[in-house]
Amino acid sequence: MSEADTYQPLSPETIAERLGSLACMSEHVGGDPASWSVREIGDGNLNLVFIVTSPSGSVIVKQALPYVRLVGDSWPLPLYRAFFENCALERQAQRAPDAVPKVFHFDESQALIVMEHLTPHIILRNKLIAGEQISGAGEFVGNFCAQTAFRGSELSLASADKKRDVGLFSGNVAIPAITESLVFTDPYFDAELNNHNPLLNSLVAELRQDVTLKTAVQTALMKFASNTETMVHGDLHSGSIMATDSELKVIDPEFAQYGPMGFDLGMVSANFLMAYFSQPGHRGDNLATYQDWILNVMVASFDAFDAEFSRLWHSERTGMLYPKSLFEDQGQDSGEACSHVLANIHRDALVFCGIEMHRRCLSLAHNADFESIEDPAVRAPLEARNIAMGRELILNAENLAHCSAVIDMAKAHNVGDFL
Repeated sequence: MSEADTYQPLSPETIAERLGSLACMSEHVGGDPASWSVREIGDGNLNLVFIVTSPSGSVIVKQALPYVRLVGDSWPLPLYRAFFENCALERQAQRAPDAVPKVFHFDESQALIVMEHLTPHIILRNKLIAGEQISGAGEFVGNFCAQTAFRGSELSLASADKKRDVGLFSGNVAIPAITESLVFTDPYFDAELNNHNPLLNSLVAELRQDVTLKTAVQTALMKFASNTETMVHGDLHSGSIMATDSELKVIDPEFAQYGPMGFDLGMVSANFLMAYFSQPGHRGDNLATYQDWILNVMVASFDAFDAEFSRLWHSERTGMLYPKSLFEDQGQDSGEACSHVLANIHRDALVFCGIEMHRRCLSLAHNADFESIEDPAVRAPLEARNIAMGRELILNAENLAHCSAVIDMAKAHNVGDFL
């Protein structure tokens, strides 16, 4: 029987009947479906997401839809993306222990995953908009990116195992295609689904006339599409991280693929910078203090990435790349080689960061950091600072040797007028 014949979207009214016999539901929510309370919470662009609760406990049920929810059934999407999300969660749980929710059940034909309900966690982006501080946020992000980057690469994995996994994830065709268009291409021309603040028209027109910039972005796209260094989350942003005041977890890896090591670090860094630039639209009191805290989180994420990647380099470098037979076994220090790899990752991350800063203002799927600022006149100068800095990162990443230079750049743009 085909996927189309068997698949049925869930609803709050049908979950008890359709999932009531699952052992994981009995274990985590209770064996009496009549006691379950179901609430649909999906506010993303692609999927159905439900919280199922009872006096005994709670779970999350996530189901893929056969189209882009943000657009509707005029943009179909294959249900197989749920299979790759489940595969990614399995690998992330191994490579970055305790950083992702536990999976209790996966049903491929129904494109659904039953997983741990993270509570009292809320979306990190919401906390940033509200001006809340999260202890250890930068360290968590840096460690997650370093662990998944290193342990998913041939620095750690046996070459045959890694190549087999690349072959598996190469079947996730439709989802990376979204990134290739919405992130790397659409912002730089008048694509049909684009939208932006009309007060940015002159700046956007100038950006789209910048051949040097577009060439650099397409060079980055070539690397993203062709470089299979490691398994990346693929959509790591402040909306795909759940947080309490002191604990964080990464969710929603359905955009997972094998790609450049710096991609995830760059994407999440862009979201920290967008949170930084948007702050004047959200608060007056404590503005400078909170903006400084956000920049410190970004610095901490890069520092933690470097420290954890270096630790893994010396303790878990068992793959074919930079083998110890070429360095330590000959009495030589491999630190120079590690520094070289990290420098390349930093450069890539900053280019991807700048591109993500552009697409969130100019392409289809914007982010709430800016969009929740209702007055376009208040929002426009903040978006313009973001766009201008994104361009600088894309064109000058090679010259930004340390994250401190990025912070200096952000502070300079934060007082600039780019309209």
